[in-house]
Amino acid sequence: MTDTTIDESRIGRTPLVELDVEVPATVCAKVEWFNLYTADHGGGSIKSRIAREMLDGAEESGELTPDRTVIEPTSGNTGSEIARLATERGYDVEIVMPDNASGGKIEAVRDAGAEIHFVDADKGYDAVIERCEELVASDPEGYYRPNQYENPDNPGAHERTTAPEIWEQTDGDVTHFIAGAGTGGTVTGTGRGLHDRGDVTVVGFEPANPLHAIDGLKYLRTGEHYHPKTYDESVLDEKLYVDTGDAYDRARALRERYLDENPEVVDTGQYDHETVAEHLRIEDQFVVGTSSGAGVRAAERLHETVGLAADDVVVIMLCDRGDKYADIPLWEGYLGDDGET
Repeated sequence: MTDTTIDESRIGRTPLVELDVEVPATVCAKVEWFNLYTADHGGGSIKSRIAREMLDGAEESGELTPDRTVIEPTSGNTGSEIARLATERGYDVEIVMPDNASGGKIEAVRDAGAEIHFVDADKGYDAVIERCEELVASDPEGYYRPNQYENPDNPGAHERTTAPEIWEQTDGDVTHFIAGAGTGGTVTGTGRGLHDRGDVTVVGFEPANPLHAIDGLKYLRTGEHYHPKTYDESVLDEKLYVDTGDAYDRARALRERYLDENPEVVDTGQYDHETVAEHLRIEDQFVVGTSSGAGVRAAERLHETVGLAADDVVVIMLCDRGDKYADIPLWEGYLGDDGET
């Protein structure tokens, strides 16, 4: 019988790899799908970190009790990770998602046993948040919402775990940290933690256009869009904007670059070399998600705008694996056998 028990000690201490990116600096990446890794079920995503911390905080404060249903709006990864961890802890879970979420993310939520409320994606992501608020208002005592967009345990998780990991894995040589803004928790929390440790330039990036397809990121540049309270832009030293097309191109380029070999492993984190080498690939391919490709493009944009030196060490996040997006039209051909896109 397959063991489906989730081992929360498998969250954090993820591997660090060096990527071949066309900038003079060394570019390293945290491989976040190693969160919750098991041989039987693969791993999670960067959102495993905040899901655990938010649930822990709610249980410790008494806000989350066994009789309450956990509910959260999400574009996918936070929902699947909250669903996996909360159901494992014995809670009923409901997730509110846009109806165009990738099949891989929907499947992950369903596999966890959570109920899904779909919202018409044409109404925009703010409608997903509004639908969740309506459900909570209908039964405020019955629901508990972690609220990744306002919960301080979101950036707190990265300040407490991601930042010290990066500092230690680079021996304190990291000079630049780059992360995209969805909730803003990653760049805010990690940025704070790295600023506390040394002279590190913290760079946030956002989608360049309101109609984008970079999963997990929010367009905040103009208009009356909901701005997450977890996104503290005062932490940023630089802000960049990335086009969807460039993000997808860079994700595909990583796949093509590593068709026959893995990226160089700088640090294996909590895993052994054999596990890391094996799990860097899915179906013998190195495939990353949309926001990961955007991170590579952001590193290039940073060099184009302010310049990077040969002795700089840039760290980006590989938030999840690309096989979650295989059903999205823009990824057509991405997972083919011949490397063509």
